[in-house]
Amino acid sequence: MQLSEQEIIRREKLQELNKLGIEAYPAALFPITHSSVFIKEHFRGDENAADFADISLAGRIMSVRDMGKANFCVIQDGAGRIQLYIKRDDICTGDDKTLYDTVWKKLIDIGDFIGIKGYVFTTKTGETSIHVKELTLLSKALRPLPIVKEKDGEAFDEVTDPEFRYRQRYADLIVNPGVKETFIKRTKMTNCIREYLNQLNALEVETPVLQSIPGGAAARPFITHHNALDMPLYLRIANELYLKRLIVGGFDFVYEFSRNFRNEGMDRTHNPEFTILEFYVAYKDYFWMMETTEQMLEQVALATNGQTKLNVGDREIEFKAPYKRISIYDAIKEHTGIDVSEMTEEEIRNTCKTLHIHTEPSMGRAKMLDELFGEKCEGNYIQPTFIIDYPIEMSPLTKKHRSKPGLVERFELIVNGKELANAYSELNDPIDQRERFEEQAKLMERGDDEAMFVDQDFLRALEYGMPPCSGIGFGIDRLAMLMTNQVSIQDVLFFPQMRMEK
Repeated sequence: MQLSEQEIIRREKLQELNKLGIEAYPAALFPITHSSVFIKEHFRGDENAADFADISLAGRIMSVRDMGKANFCVIQDGAGRIQLYIKRDDICTGDDKTLYDTVWKKLIDIGDFIGIKGYVFTTKTGETSIHVKELTLLSKALRPLPIVKEKDGEAFDEVTDPEFRYRQRYADLIVNPGVKETFIKRTKMTNCIREYLNQLNALEVETPVLQSIPGGAAARPFITHHNALDMPLYLRIANELYLKRLIVGGFDFVYEFSRNFRNEGMDRTHNPEFTILEFYVAYKDYFWMMETTEQMLEQVALATNGQTKLNVGDREIEFKAPYKRISIYDAIKEHTGIDVSEMTEEEIRNTCKTLHIHTEPSMGRAKMLDELFGEKCEGNYIQPTFIIDYPIEMSPLTKKHRSKPGLVERFELIVNGKELANAYSELNDPIDQRERFEEQAKLMERGDDEAMFVDQDFLRALEYGMPPCSGIGFGIDRLAMLMTNQVSIQDVLFFPQMRMEK
């Protein structure tokens, strides 16, 4: 391993610490009484100084200002940052000043973890700080941090290189405090969803990641091999068919935050590994699901941002219910001026050609309609909008529309020009479902590698009888992008997929 000059120097310092008998990575417990944020929020000077006269906290050194026999430094703990005042005679009360003159001044670096004990005070400039009485090295950093400078409370020389930030997320989190806030908001978002669904008496469940048939969506799967069973398996592309099996089995309301995997392209809104929330409710339909979706997202916006109107880039998006509803055929007509509702497969292919939309011979009517909507319509829906009543060819798992022949009871929720959720009144007729699967099999024979497999076990489950049911899938990563005002899915994933490092 090729070491930089700084890395060599830090390893030499580690050796010096060992010679002095100072453990650079002690195993002993270090008691913490306060966090940096708690101190800053609650310390009120002389009014409650006695409550902060004996405090203990730990964190990473982020900056040091040397003043000879004293210095100021800033440490960062799990909550935030706070300034320390370290005086030579306070941490070395006797004649031996080695801890300050040699260890602190020469062998401790920015990036090291220290534990301190002392009392809180306010500096002449009005900054809440800690006067250190005891100092302990807790962990020596052997690699220097990228330094983010600050002036008048504003950061500059920030670390913005995506290659560095996504590959070394641990360092990104250290030097860019706003990144941490993004992921805290994401957790608040998922907690809110769980609370909302639990209040509706939903049951959180788990279903297999390794599947013999990749069902529940039209997508290209990842393939692996199970050695003990000597059989190919697929990483799941969706958990839908397993959750519906549970509805067959007698659970009326189930949900799962599912890690899914699709062996497809990557861009600002797609990662091959992603999180989907799916839930299924017996005796409900897609109208109930639209109302529930609106109410849940309104609550999520409030929980993460304190309001329903959010800034997303240079746009303002209102998550307060209700949301606009428009059929997919009407949406296509609205944005192209063409009525495709009665067109054959060949006519739609010609329409796509006229509109300069690329198609492949393997693409059926459904795939081309999807391309047409995606190219000409989807990006126009910025405010939350339900695109409803899809053609039956586009929805092989969806119940036929109760009053509109050739359509199904399905909606997609579009926000900021991207699909956020997909929902149905679920198909529970096993004979109809078998016929839909067989149509998908024909598309697969034509070369469509995203067509659905025929899942014989799922058909068997339906034959036992599934009650009327509605289900939905939410793109959690995309929802997190909206709730945290991020333009790239990589910014809401701790460790996004990347090429192999050179």
